[in-house]
Amino acid sequence: MRLEGKVAAITGAASGFGESAARRFVAEGAKVVLGDIQEEAGNRVAAELGDSAIFIPCNVTKEEDIANLVDSAVAQFGKLDIMFNNAGIVGAVGPISTTPADEWKFTVDILLNGVFYGCKHAARVMGPQGSGSIISMASTAGLMGGLGPHAYAAAKHAVVGLTKNVGAELAGNGIRVNAIAAASMATPMVAAVLTGDPGDLAGTREKLAAASPLHGRAGLPEDVANAALWLASDESGYTTG
Repeated sequence: MRLEGKVAAITGAASGFGESAARRFVAEGAKVVLGDIQEEAGNRVAAELGDSAIFIPCNVTKEEDIANLVDSAVAQFGKLDIMFNNAGIVGAVGPISTTPADEWKFTVDILLNGVFYGCKHAARVMGPQGSGSIISMASTAGLMGGLGPHAYAAAKHAVVGLTKNVGAELAGNGIRVNAIAAASMATPMVAAVLTGDPGDLAGTREKLAAASPLHGRAGLPEDVANAALWLASDESGYTTG
């Protein structure tokens, strides 16, 4: 019960890292508001989690949707302690000389602007509380070159920079801001890239395990969920930026 009494909002919560984190958070005592554009899957996950979770349709490219997600947490559960900016896509792919500008902008809109909106509206309600934990998904592609498509890498680098800056600002309000830089993990998004089938998680695990620095051990959504759990809990109370 490491999150007992805490309230969390998670974007991209209907699958992958977000779903895994939602289940882990509820198991540890939290109330969770799930946000996603996948309404059927989101409602299913919320139903399986019972009274500890609600689903709110949320398109992270729309600021009003994220504002509503945050406000719904406060209205339903009385406060917001944890904001997990998780929603993501692979986005625009291909050589820089042929990357379509509209696909570039759409990728950045989801991966960077969605995180900005999440930080903004979480800070709006956490500031008066004087406490809170904002967690965002970065990537190893946000720390090094050559590990992801150009738009994805640029946006994830920006998430790292935004995390450091917002962490510096909000530390004085008792709000911690951190990011998780995951490698390729066995999620539907990665499965679509590696196997062409977002549902082929078993095949994805096999491929990732073969290439993993930890021999035979693929990265799993639960690994990210456990990292998010630590950052969401009071155990990481002196960790920010």
